[in-house]
Amino acid sequence: MVIEDKMLTNGEPEEEEEEEEEEEMVDPLETIRQKCEAAEHCVHTRERLEACENRVGSRSSTEEDCTEELFDFLHARDHCVAHKLFHSVK
Repeated sequence: MVIEDKMLTNGEPEEEEEEEEEEEMVDPLETIRQKCEAAEHCVHTRERLEACENRVGSRSSTEEDCTEELFDFLHARDHCVAHKLFHSVK
């Protein structure tokens, strides 16, 4: 009988709390980074980075890494972001 009582009380519909829909916060930095990655200079440095990654990934044994290409890409992207980010911050 104890189980039946629990089933009866647990079987009753409980009042559901209405959850307010919150808008998902969008980081302006990420948005601007995506736009800057589409810029001509950033596209060129990304292509160099991807070519290096493909070259290094295709070899079984190499001392080459793509650090220089990565830093070039990040520098180009961040240079573009620096000029645009603070105009969108409230």
